[in-house]
Amino acid sequence: RMSALETAFRKFAMYGDTAATGNDMTGKNFSKMCKECGVMDGKAVTSTDVDIVFNKVKTKGARNITFAEFQQAMKELCGKRFKGKSPEEALQAMYALTEGKEPGNVGVTKATTAGGVDRLTDTRKYTGSHKERFDESGKGKGMAGRENLNNNTGYVGAYKGANTYDKKP
Repeated sequence: RMSALETAFRKFAMYGDTAATGNDMTGKNFSKMCKECGVMDGKAVTSTDVDIVFNKVKTKGARNITFAEFQQAMKELCGKRFKGKSPEEALQAMYALTEGKEPGNVGVTKATTAGGVDRLTDTRKYTGSHKERFDESGKGKGMAGRENLNNNTGYVGAYKGANTYDKKP
């Protein structure tokens, strides 16, 4: 029977790779596991620490770590993560963080269920000059909502300074 720890290891090892057997884990997935299980807390244990330990325990030339190497990595990290605890307690606490866990958001990207049109026509989401294009009710103002309407009333089509000849700048 597999331990809860090994089960978690396998689930993370297979994450994002359909061909993975779950017997070994990539650095990316090891890092993901440490992040999601709270091993990496950003203070005592950073992503750099996790990468260093990963490279330290893996077999030279290998790209992945085995479950045994993973346990070694946990030993390396537990002292940092649970300072002041005995090595044995720290390791148990480390295992407690990871046991029974599985990769979060297994489906990863969830499509927004609201239709694209609903999203794009929700005028509350517009900011800056774009929000000027709608009135309070969210109804578009059409051309009037866009800035710089030219009244092309000069002799030349694009002339913008109608009736300004006599005015001093």
